[in-house]
Amino acid sequence: MTPSTTLPGGTATLGDLTVSRVGYGAMQLAGPGVMGPPADPESAVAVLREAVALGITHIDTSEAYGPRTTNQVVREALHPYPDELVVATKVGADRDAAGGWPPARRPEDLRRQVHENLRSLGVEHLDLVNMRMGDATGQKEGSIAEAYGVLVDLQREGLVRHLGVSNVTAEQVAEARAIAPVVCVQNMYNLAVRHDDALVDQLAADGIAYVPFFPLGGFSPLQSAALGAVAARHDATPMSVALAWLLQRSPNILLIPGTSKVAHLRENVAGAGLALSADDLAELDTIGGA
Repeated sequence: MTPSTTLPGGTATLGDLTVSRVGYGAMQLAGPGVMGPPADPESAVAVLREAVALGITHIDTSEAYGPRTTNQVVREALHPYPDELVVATKVGADRDAAGGWPPARRPEDLRRQVHENLRSLGVEHLDLVNMRMGDATGQKEGSIAEAYGVLVDLQREGLVRHLGVSNVTAEQVAEARAIAPVVCVQNMYNLAVRHDDALVDQLAADGIAYVPFFPLGGFSPLQSAALGAVAARHDATPMSVALAWLLQRSPNILLIPGTSKVAHLRENVAGAGLALSADDLAELDTIGGA
């Protein structure tokens, strides 16, 4: 298998790795509230295998999803992993019994989480680890140096190939980059949430990927009269328009929409390839006030 050039958007890079710009986010394979096992384990395995069959070479997961559930499904479905497949994971938060995401960024926490991801995914090194900052409410000011430095040490030990950052401010991105290379930034960003516009452009100029989480609005799906109007003109779903807008927004944007259904996965992939006109883009830009 080689990285797909037929998927919408073609390919982009994560450091020295080439991936399809349309990827797959595995969070929704866990149970309700990202807790517990999949409601339909066979469907969860099937959607991952279909993603790879479609040419997707970037899968985003974490041991915190479930917790200790999603990585197991990824391993069951795809191990041994194709050489071209990049499996990205995330550290910096644990899960509590109520389904919360308490920060866990002490050096011992981060080392534990990296080793947990290694074991559950069944690999000797992780392709990409994103350092998650902030909390469940969003980004928080503060230094990333100590936490990111722990991941740099693990990288030097050969346990991590590439590093990224997640849920971060522009200042934290700059601080991390001053310590060691950052191959991607994973923040909340979509048609309605445009606070990272300047950061997206800066990273594009520097050849660094930007990976929006909640590209379709997350737990509260995007709703907008402008989005609906553009979708109606194209006889498409609003979610297709939202994904297509992201791909056309900047060439360094990588998509990781999630789903637990094969049919929905195919819809997401096809929808991302929708060609939007300049008039469409101008109308969509009114949603986020760009």
